[in-house]
Amino acid sequence: MWKYLFFLLFSFSFCNGQAFLEPRFKRQIKKIPVFKEAFLAVSISELETSEPLVSINDNKFMTPASNTKLLTYLAAIQNFDSLPSLYYSIKHDSVIKFKSSGYPLLLHPFYPDTDLTNFFKQDYNFEYVPPSVFPKSQGPGWSWDDYSYYYASERSPFPIFGNAFGITKVNNEIKTLPSGVEFILKNDSLAPAALRDKNSNLFEINPLRLNEGDTLYRPFITSDSLFVKLLGDALGKKIKLSTPEYKSVWIPLYTGAEELLYRGLLQNSDNGIAESLLLMIALKSSGIFSEEKTIELMQKKWSRWTPDPFIWVDGSGVSRYNMFTPRSLVAVLKEIYRTSSWDQIKTLFPSGGVSGTLKSYNVKQVYGKTGTLRHNHNLSGYLITKRGKILVFSLMVNHFTSPTSDIRAAIGELLNWLKRKVK
Repeated sequence: MWKYLFFLLFSFSFCNGQAFLEPRFKRQIKKIPVFKEAFLAVSISELETSEPLVSINDNKFMTPASNTKLLTYLAAIQNFDSLPSLYYSIKHDSVIKFKSSGYPLLLHPFYPDTDLTNFFKQDYNFEYVPPSVFPKSQGPGWSWDDYSYYYASERSPFPIFGNAFGITKVNNEIKTLPSGVEFILKNDSLAPAALRDKNSNLFEINPLRLNEGDTLYRPFITSDSLFVKLLGDALGKKIKLSTPEYKSVWIPLYTGAEELLYRGLLQNSDNGIAESLLLMIALKSSGIFSEEKTIELMQKKWSRWTPDPFIWVDGSGVSRYNMFTPRSLVAVLKEIYRTSSWDQIKTLFPSGGVSGTLKSYNVKQVYGKTGTLRHNHNLSGYLITKRGKILVFSLMVNHFTSPTSDIRAAIGELLNWLKRKVK
């Protein structure tokens, strides 16, 4: 009799099936006050199994914010072995025509592709051939008043400088990179540090709100003419706008900076990179820049393993039109693992308490992607338990009014509990 009871207790303590773990997880949620006024949806499973360990509202469609970048990343690594940074055609010995692949790292302030920059330093005259068709500069469902913030930099065929001006206070003077920005100084303690006019590249800058040496990045309004001017100024040579020639042979220039780009996408959650990647995939698959084409392609390709369809409209998650279920994000994470490798995940994803957007999380051995919009915060990724088991999870918290830092701390508390309890 005692042996039988001991066996039952032993089995209970080490069994991690849904029937055992989920009730305990729910009790843990009830102990955390901030979840009482929020809508929480959770999906947790082991990496190599299909059955969930925890499924709480996991079939509900939630606002993913930058969790959207998980889909963008998966689409990119499934479509590209190597990323083309541009396409070029040698017109004659002295002229090279080039056109865009959608690649976003030309003279980027945070992750510049030096190989691409060196390509333009060759002793040639360069002529840029812009695409005949390109989507709107702002994505669907983007807030109209985000235009002046770096996270909403414009989409363009050939991003340059991250499509943003850097504004720096040096020796009490205002400097911009690239130079030549039109700005007026506004010494008003109540005025924003830097604000761009909605319809022009005129900036109001308040030096009183800038610390010495600090740099703010503000998006500029893009155009083909501004692109060739900025590139020419940076190179010290004139870049011409041109048209394709009949029967031009376009040669791809492949980048060696894939890891740099993907780290920018995942660790720093760069929205411009995310938008560019969807456009690059569309150009490769359909011949035109269209995020809708990429989304349609991937929805069809992924339909066999996703439990729910994605309501998916942009690459970055800036749009509030996006809606995903937690269990679908878990399926995406498992597919990322199958497509890449565990070493790549640990290298490219933010790491809890260590790097990227998870640096502020008090959880070790978690690799994941955060997603934050006002009143919404999510974390989806991989968690290594105390016994070395890899869990795949999506914790999505929508419709809260507490400070996001409190939600972040609460999610960290749940993950640390999981690390201890899952055997």
